[in-house]
Amino acid sequence: MSHPKDEIQNVFMERPHLVLLGAGASLAAFPNGDKDGRKLPLMNDLVQVVGLDGVLDEAKVDYQSRNFEDIYSELYERVQYQSVVEEVENRIRAYFGSMELPEEPTLYDHLVLSLRSKDVIATFNWDPFLFQACARNHQKTRLPHVLFLHGNVAIGYCLNDRIKGTAGSRCGRCGRVFLPSKLLYPVASKDYTADPYIQGEWNILRQALRNAYVLTVFGYGAPKTDLEAIKLLKEGWGNPGQRELEQTEIIDIKEEHELVQTWKEFICAEHYETNNSFYESWIARHPRRTCEAVWNQFMELGFVENNPIPHHLGFEDLWEWYRSLMETEN
Repeated sequence: MSHPKDEIQNVFMERPHLVLLGAGASLAAFPNGDKDGRKLPLMNDLVQVVGLDGVLDEAKVDYQSRNFEDIYSELYERVQYQSVVEEVENRIRAYFGSMELPEEPTLYDHLVLSLRSKDVIATFNWDPFLFQACARNHQKTRLPHVLFLHGNVAIGYCLNDRIKGTAGSRCGRCGRVFLPSKLLYPVASKDYTADPYIQGEWNILRQALRNAYVLTVFGYGAPKTDLEAIKLLKEGWGNPGQRELEQTEIIDIKEEHELVQTWKEFICAEHYETNNSFYESWIARHPRRTCEAVWNQFMELGFVENNPIPHHLGFEDLWEWYRSLMETEN
């Protein structure tokens, strides 16, 4: 049996743990909304939550009982709705841009603290919560690399130096203001190469997929409007039959058989597991030692005792709890 104290000292895996985040992850992290109770919209209630009813009514667009993916795709494909599309996009950016993290530690704080600088989090979400969690924890440790695959309301980009930063702040190299990153909206044929920032994020992701030892998919359902994204993910991961050492983990409230069917191109034989809660995942049970724990359990055939995140602690106590893990890494 591997004791948690042994796990703290056990730092040998250099391959990354890659985490893909979808809208379900943010919803699980913030079921009651943001700091001020602003609700996180999903595609089936985005029109009502963001307040797009009036815009669509005025344009005489039928939106009742329809998914936003279908509504937006219809608007996007028709030239006469160009001004409506612009207004919809502006309102979505304004709504998400106004959201703030609650003051106490959240699931996203636990997520970024529980991975190392070798690891990667890639999110499809527009909300600023992951960025804000990184911002308030980065002085305590080296955080995982974060990629925003569909753009993000908190992120800006310098075209001159090809670096990203906080939207509205200035580039540390040339002094120019970071331009807001483009948000990719739900249309069936997204172009991940048209925008240099988005293209750069995907280039890094494909490399991370090739190198990843553990892949966690959290709250991302591979929707029909992400056909190009799934294609790019498959290219990076490669033939699942040749990933016999790697472990795939899916965190979602859906049934296991449905999840396995959705992600079968990323699963080798029985090298997978599904969990309904983040706090049952490898990340939460073995923070900052996920890849080592997976290796010890499946390759060394050892029994690995959990070292779970104490997820009810305030920030000072939480940072102190992580300190022994971080000191060993240093």
